[in-house]
Amino acid sequence: MNESTRLKRLEQPTGLMPSVSGQAAEQSHATMSLTTSERPLHEYVSAVCERTDVRVGVPLPLGTYARGEGVNFAFFSRHASRVRLELCDHPDDAAATRVIDLDPARNRTGDVWHVWVEGIRPGQLYAYRVDGPYQPKDGHRFNFNKLLLDPFATAISRLPTWEFAPARGYDPSVPDGDSVCSPVDNAGAMPKCVFTQEHFHWQGDRPPRHPWSEMVIYETHVRGFTIHPSSGVEHPGTYRGLMEKIPYFKDLGVTAVELMPVQEFNEHQVIGVNPHTGQPLGNYWGYDPVAFCAPKASYSSSGGVGQQTLEFKEMVQAFHAAGIEVILDVVFNHTAEGNEQGPTLCFRGIENTIFYLLADDKRFYRDYTGTGNSMNANHPVVREYILTALRYWVVEMHVDGFRFDLATVLGRGRSGNLLSNPPLLERIAEDPILRDVKIIAEAWDAAGAYEVGRFSEPRWAEWNSQYRDDVRRFWRGDEGMLGLFASRICGSADMYSQSGKGPESSINFVTCHDGFTLQDLVSYRQKHNEPNGQNNHDGTNYNFSENYGAEGETADGQIESIRTRQIKNFLLTLFISRGVPMLLGGDECRRTQRGNNNAYCQDNETSWHDWSGLERHQEMYRFTRGMIAFRRAHPILCQEHFYTDAEIQWFSPQRDLPHWADPKEKELACLIHESEHQALYLMFNASTEAVAFHLPSMPNGARWHLAVDTSHEAPQDLFGAGDEPLVDQSQAYHLSARSSAILLAR
Repeated sequence: MNESTRLKRLEQPTGLMPSVSGQAAEQSHATMSLTTSERPLHEYVSAVCERTDVRVGVPLPLGTYARGEGVNFAFFSRHASRVRLELCDHPDDAAATRVIDLDPARNRTGDVWHVWVEGIRPGQLYAYRVDGPYQPKDGHRFNFNKLLLDPFATAISRLPTWEFAPARGYDPSVPDGDSVCSPVDNAGAMPKCVFTQEHFHWQGDRPPRHPWSEMVIYETHVRGFTIHPSSGVEHPGTYRGLMEKIPYFKDLGVTAVELMPVQEFNEHQVIGVNPHTGQPLGNYWGYDPVAFCAPKASYSSSGGVGQQTLEFKEMVQAFHAAGIEVILDVVFNHTAEGNEQGPTLCFRGIENTIFYLLADDKRFYRDYTGTGNSMNANHPVVREYILTALRYWVVEMHVDGFRFDLATVLGRGRSGNLLSNPPLLERIAEDPILRDVKIIAEAWDAAGAYEVGRFSEPRWAEWNSQYRDDVRRFWRGDEGMLGLFASRICGSADMYSQSGKGPESSINFVTCHDGFTLQDLVSYRQKHNEPNGQNNHDGTNYNFSENYGAEGETADGQIESIRTRQIKNFLLTLFISRGVPMLLGGDECRRTQRGNNNAYCQDNETSWHDWSGLERHQEMYRFTRGMIAFRRAHPILCQEHFYTDAEIQWFSPQRDLPHWADPKEKELACLIHESEHQALYLMFNASTEAVAFHLPSMPNGARWHLAVDTSHEAPQDLFGAGDEPLVDQSQAYHLSARSSAILLAR
């Protein structure tokens, strides 16, 4: 080929072929068809795809996932040398019916072990064994003798008892530390994970999504609310039993139930003996989770091999149909595995160095929770795990919000220090799946961190323990509480405004599960936790309570009258305060724990909701219900902004400025303007003497009517809308000792 011909060919456009005759083109196309004929897909699949009943599987998502005619199992462990999947037929089986050893060369992608198994059906029981180094001095505690729960299990089978024997732990008499892992196989006494399939028919369920300004939260315990024989439900102590009480919640007027932990835990964990009865004490509250995605099996009336997830969903669906939200008290700060001598149930045997905050001496754990261990929440793996669990509860279980137990632990770094901008807390607040759910922090921990008023970013609401303490102290009659009390009922601007939060960030409560009930707050000067078996050393000593002349129950009518009045004062204060009110379950009918302010181990009548109290204390139930209705009828009380000077004015009983600086002043009034023609006048008298409050005049002919007076006996203590009697404005309003009142101008 000469140079001229070669250059001409190079100049031809890319992809163009020299022209050929039509006949030649047809012959060329026919030849290509013969050489590239289509291959039927099913034949292709048969030739190249795995056909065995156990296949390699895929690494995501973690946990179990139905895929084709089987289930994919995916399990994280970075330092494991081998992983075994065991399938069982019965929860108490000591031996597996099928064992599948995962090949690290085939069944592992990065740190994730995975396998696909054909024929797995909902209800299948499974667990893992994980082998690796047992070197506590380096933080590793792998033990192939221990059957382990899947951290992403969506159900755990229930057993009459669990294996909760401690591990051998660190023995200082051994020179190299504890270098030998426990040889005891726990399979027969360990619950198993349950494969569940998410095909629940939600029938158009939609979360109520009440704005914070409309929220009234009711905190309760799933089992304790209906387990007492007086509950009258068909399924006591269960999710279904709670469903049966939905008409009660509706009548009371609450908009959300906050359930104490339902993440699977071992209620049979023996943590002491009642010295009075000799009865063993168990884990009643449930603040010791073993699986963050699994609803408590023993709270199911239908069964514990997957039925619990379905019954929980039915419960949420029923609450939503009634316009009531479901908020879960979740515990991501620690687990039931405890300290270095605790049991190996899940995380410790999977990847101890990643899931937990370890001390400088890695044989031990950093403990910011008072329970023996703390989760390493800001490690990327653990952070993603917690987010996945939260998304599961929202997407699959339709819950409306979360209250995070000891939430400041979730803001600690790997050395235990409090981070200035914790990535987990920011991720929870900004996660696109979680954007519409309510997130509430218990903004303190057992190691002294206290961040109430400044916890993370504005989307986080907080349990306002300062509200609890200041309101208690004011009504107890402590000196110097006037200004603090006023701040609390106005939404605690002194605490929240500097961090860019509004009053909706303040979850106001006088009592909660942790501490005295409202009845006990006015009946006991000291805690009485002797039945807990710790010589009354457990539980807080700072209760700010009073007994008014007798410790505990009394037949003295005068003492009883003061107690009734004080309970009403607390309830009135709670429901007129800006912020979000939270009522402890049973306070509306004067439930008592007989002075026990730490009933975490009392799965008995100490903690249970005694429904006969509703009949005995109809007056208090009526008052609580009426105050919730009053709050709803006056939106000015619950706006999502702090009061302006145009909305509220403060007065002394003489109608001049309050004597804020006088520590002995215990009387206060405020005028809240609802509109040009309507207003509320609130009067508070925490002194032991009656006080005359001079009333402000109202323009446009509006007159004062009595809405509430806690010193009056029912039914004159609270009047329904439109039934409020006229007040003589020519005279001062005489408010009895230790009383509060609300006047309505119209």
